Amino acid sequence: MSEADFTKRSNHVILASQGNLKHKETLPVHWGAQTPLGRGPIVASSTNSKARNAIGTHGGSYTVYRALSIASGKFSSSHKPDLNNTQSPVKIGPYSQWFDATKMVSVDPWGLDPQIHFKSLFDEGYDIRPTIAVTQAHLQLPEIAEAIEKGRIKIDGQIVRENKDIKVTKVAIDPVWYLPGIAKRLKIEEGELRRILFQETGGMYPELITRPDLKVCLPPIGSTTAYIFGNPVDLANEKIELTCRVHDECNGSDVFGSDICTCRPYLMYGIEDAARTAQRGGVGIIIYYRKEGRALGEVTKFLVYNARKRQEGGDTAATYFQRTQCVAGVEDARFQELMPDPLHFFGISTIHNLHSMSNMKYDAIMNAGIKVMNRISIPDHLIPQDAQVEMEAKKAAGYFNKETPKSADDLKKVKGRAIE
Repeated sequence: MSEADFTKRSNHVILASQGNLKHKETLPVHWGAQTPLGRGPIVASSTNSKARNAIGTHGGSYTVYRALSIASGKFSSSHKPDLNNTQSPVKIGPYSQWFDATKMVSVDPWGLDPQIHFKSLFDEGYDIRPTIAVTQAHLQLPEIAEAIEKGRIKIDGQIVRENKDIKVTKVAIDPVWYLPGIAKRLKIEEGELRRILFQETGGMYPELITRPDLKVCLPPIGSTTAYIFGNPVDLANEKIELTCRVHDECNGSDVFGSDICTCRPYLMYGIEDAARTAQRGGVGIIIYYRKEGRALGEVTKFLVYNARKRQEGGDTAATYFQRTQCVAGVEDARFQELMPDPLHFFGISTIHNLHSMSNMKYDAIMNAGIKVMNRISIPDHLIPQDAQVEMEAKKAAGYFNKETPKSADDLKKVKGRAIE
């Protein structure tokens, strides 16, 4: 039976047992090799099941939507993307971190422009999909327009255009997990990691258990996006000033301007400072991670909001973290140990200005071997009134800040709005 006949049998399911799924078409993966062909491509598309060498498939959380589209007859399961003219408009890498199997365990650097890196394999018919894409854009933000009007940012015609747009390079990064490396970061055995991932996702990927030969997994989670201000090549030059904000997603604040937290103000402050740094000859980067609600999700986050505002004594800084613990079972599920991987992708070794109060993020970056010269907290005048609860609680919990944290009694006096 030909491969074409095989792929047409959409109702034919092969169980994920190791014995009947290893084929001569399956390419090996040598994580951390010195060349793309030496490392090998990640093949996770479903158009040729015999060539697959990874668990999961491309698109992260969108894989389910793709499946629904195929089920409805609107999408062909055998489609292969035409990658002509999709390549990056700027050069990124390769950097020394790309050749170190310990530096990046959740990013596939050769997933950028694979049609170039693996041209010979494309010519053989392999369906290798990009896991990283780069483009250029202009940002139109009211906070930046205000900063220009107040003289904090100047129009230079390069970084900041005459119409107050900011020119940026955008990089989308889908997660690609090298399971032995992930396990090492977590300080557990690879087999234990596989078991927990299998169990806690309701058995979504049996290959985690049945295919120990497959060392790479494309998890069904959201991607990461980087916004670069200035020349992307300068990110890897430790002598050039780099301003960085590592920002975890907060849809309510980032997009809709909810005032219960400081997420959008801190993000906008980071963008403003990144643009200023680029204007004075440096480079700025904002890395946006899809970890909504401390990686607990919006449903959990909204439940916590209600619990905070309805509790006896009102929403106070003194009980800020306790309400999350009560509802979610943990204060924070973000686990920042994988967070520095995109920094390594850009060749970053030194951050001169880090916009983050989180010690978890700072420690993860430092432990990854990236130097941080200066830490910047959000200015008080940018903190919304209802977000004072969050900010004072974080200061008292030891988040980076140059101010003296409030006493336990004073924390009880910092209150937010009740349910209206």
